[in-house]
Amino acid sequence: MMTLEPATWPTPLLNAIRTSNKYLLNPLMLRLAGRKNWYAAAIEHTGRRSGKVYTTPVVAERTTDGFLIPLPYGTDVDWLQNLRAAGRATISSHGETYQVVQPEIVDAAEALPMVSASRRRTFERVGIEAYVRVKDQPAS
Repeated sequence: MMTLEPATWPTPLLNAIRTSNKYLLNPLMLRLAGRKNWYAAAIEHTGRRSGKVYTTPVVAERTTDGFLIPLPYGTDVDWLQNLRAAGRATISSHGETYQVVQPEIVDAAEALPMVSASRRRTFERVGIEAYVRVKDQPAS
């Protein structure tokens, strides 16, 4: 059986999924994101133009020195642009809150060895090619 990777989906379909996620799924996910027994994290970021604080649900895999976040919609998403502009954000994951800095886009070859085997299989199956890596902000 042939399966199509999201990267090969028609742009109108991807845009419809993005819009659905932004206005329907994300508000529901934010009710649980970052909680102790929930898989999704919440990233709090500041708008690069508005200065407003936003919170977006993401999958954030803990690494030894920060987090790795898959980018299933690519690198041109608002929350990532805000994170890159500010250079910092707050991630709530599994009931804990972390200040993170130094966002860096990495490809799958660099990212996948940093995650658990089960997540690696999922990310590969979905065809995620780009990730953002953030580091824990050093204590001052």
